[in-house]
Amino acid sequence: MPALLNVEDYRRRARRVLPRLVFDYVDGGAEDERCLRRNRDALEALPLIPECLRDTSAMDIGIDLFGRRWNAPFAIAPIGLAGLVRPGADAMLASAAQAARVPFILSTASNTRIEDVRAAAPDATLWMQLYVMGERAIAERIVRRARAAGFQALMLTVDVPVSGLRERDLRHGFRVPMRLTPSTVFDMARHPGWLLRLARTGMPTFANLLPEDDEAPVSAQTQAALLSRTMDRTLNWDSIGWLRKLWDGPLLIKGLLGAEDAKRAVQHGADGIVVSNHGGRQLDAAPASVSALPAIVDAVGGRMPVLVDGGIRRGSDVVKALALGAQAVLLGRAPVYGVACDGMQGALSVLQLMAQETERTMTLMGASRVRELGPRHVGQPEFRSPLEQRSAAAQLKENTHGKPSIYPVHATA
Repeated sequence: MPALLNVEDYRRRARRVLPRLVFDYVDGGAEDERCLRRNRDALEALPLIPECLRDTSAMDIGIDLFGRRWNAPFAIAPIGLAGLVRPGADAMLASAAQAARVPFILSTASNTRIEDVRAAAPDATLWMQLYVMGERAIAERIVRRARAAGFQALMLTVDVPVSGLRERDLRHGFRVPMRLTPSTVFDMARHPGWLLRLARTGMPTFANLLPEDDEAPVSAQTQAALLSRTMDRTLNWDSIGWLRKLWDGPLLIKGLLGAEDAKRAVQHGADGIVVSNHGGRQLDAAPASVSALPAIVDAVGGRMPVLVDGGIRRGSDVVKALALGAQAVLLGRAPVYGVACDGMQGALSVLQLMAQETERTMTLMGASRVRELGPRHVGQPEFRSPLEQRSAAAQLKENTHGKPSIYPVHATA
């Protein structure tokens, strides 16, 4: 079996080992998937400008954030329904993050209980991602349990008042509980390793929506809302005060793309921002996250940390984001491809690859510390020639087996 040398290698193997509807759930985006492609295109268009004859004999790619030391300037982003990729994926991702000494962010739509994730990674830096649905008591319950389990930070996702139109999932009839069709059953049967693991554990559930002790059960409508990302549409900036009464640790707002919203986050007392277009899974016309990053960094003016996600596939992508002002990046799909291939060890291998690439890129840039990177290291965007565009179209055809498709050339996180 050929060696897996980079994230794209893991992605290609994940496509082979997962049923099509599962891979497409992880890999896909909204509508025509232009935002999905835009994340990668924007990063690829940015050249890095090295500084030579710099002492890089003592490299350190670690950062300090919210009183914790990270061994690398990235964390694992929240991934909903990761248990469909591999049973126990949430705990595997947390364990991989613990081994790599970087944070793991658990999704509200996870398939492993908050307490069990903590038990699997007792020494990990864990953050909790929060969706607020119509029944706010559910959000309050999740926040309370995360605090009791020693989670360090809370990350409120704000870019999902309704779900993006994810046409790949619609074509497959993807939903929970899953409705099996003859073609779905046939596809699953072609992936016996995945099917056997799922048969041992059963279909994943939204474990953190299940009642605790004598608490009232969560309605089927609420679980459907979580899958479709249909959230509380009365949530507004004043709701930050409601969360502050529940959570006294670092509170980050995820899903901002505009400078004015960044200023509002500062005004309402948030502790951090994640510049994000939800991996191209929400508003298809949204800008690439890395394109929105500089204006938000300027608007914040150093008053809070700014993180970013979207399309990070190489250590050079990490370095570009850091040079443009991000304190750290979030990796979403990349470690999930690793889990699909080899469980916890696969996720850890992806994290190690990213760390090695980041260190190598920084060394070539003449920067021995993250704080030494700056906008001077990033050149003006270089756009693809018509020949390169035709090459990308050929890759698209290969990715989709020559069938008419909206599937992208690149995947993003």
